Amino acid sequence: MYSTVSIPGVSPVSLQLESVHLQRVVEIDIFYPSGLLGNEKLNLLLLNDGQDAAGLNLKETLDNLYEDQKIEPVVVVAIKASADRLLEYGVAGVPDFAGRGSRADNYAKFITLELMPFIEKESGMPFLGKRAFAGCSLGGLTAFDIVWKNNSFFDTIGVFSGSFWWRKKDLKDGYTDEDRIMHQVVRETQGQPALKFWLMTGTEDETADRNRNFIIDSIDDTIDLIKELTKKGYKRQDDIFYYEMVGGKHNVATWSKALPAFLCWAFARKTFL
Repeated sequence: MYSTVSIPGVSPVSLQLESVHLQRVVEIDIFYPSGLLGNEKLNLLLLNDGQDAAGLNLKETLDNLYEDQKIEPVVVVAIKASADRLLEYGVAGVPDFAGRGSRADNYAKFITLELMPFIEKESGMPFLGKRAFAGCSLGGLTAFDIVWKNNSFFDTIGVFSGSFWWRKKDLKDGYTDEDRIMHQVVRETQGQPALKFWLMTGTEDETADRNRNFIIDSIDDTIDLIKELTKKGYKRQDDIFYYEMVGGKHNVATWSKALPAFLCWAFARKTFL
C-alpha cells in the first residue's frame, strides 16, 4: 500500500548485475524517490562513474531538490566503472589513437540490452517521463555517444566537462580538428535524433590550447560540437543548453556544484496556476 503523504528524499539501493556483454559483474546504486504514490510519471537518469556518487553529493542534492519541490520524481542509476574504464568508455566502434575505447561497443550493448530491461523490471514502474543519460569527463563522452545512437531508449543528454577531444590521431601525428571522433559521428549521422542536450565546461578545466586562440581546448571542443548540432537543425535554448562555469575545474567538486543545475533543467517540477 502506498502512503498518502509524499516524503521528500531518496532511498538508495545497491545491486549487482552479471553482464554477458562486459563479461563481468557491474555494480550499480539506484536512488529511488521516497513516498511515491504510484501514479507519478516517473523519470530515469543513468549516470556513468557511479563510484563518484558520494563525491558528487548525489543523494544530498536529490534530497534538497525534492524538499524544495524543484524536480519531478526521477530514479537515478549510478553505474560504477571498472578497472577497464578506459577501454569500456569512449565512442562505440571507434577507439582513439591510443586504442582506448576498444570495448565501448560492449558497454553500449550492456546499457541498452541488459541494464535498461533490468532497471524497468527492478523498479516495477514504467518510465513514462524523460529518460536521460549523463556523465563527467570520459563518462560524459560515453553517455553522449550512447544516447546519440539510441534515441529510442533516451531523449536527454547531460555532459559535464566532456572528453570531446577524443581523437583518431595524436597531436604529434598530424592531428587536425577533423580527427575528433564524436564530432565526426554527429556530422555523418543521417537525420536529427529527437534529443535535448545539456553541456557544461569549466573555465579552468585545463590549460591546453591546441590552436593557440586563448580558449582552452575543453571549451573549444564543446562549442565546436554545439556548432555541429546546430548544423543538423538543433536550436540553442530550445534543444541545447550550454553552461560555462567560471572557475570550474576538471574535478568532482566542480561537477557536484553543477549537478543541481542539470537536474533542475532536465527534470524541472511542473507548476500549475
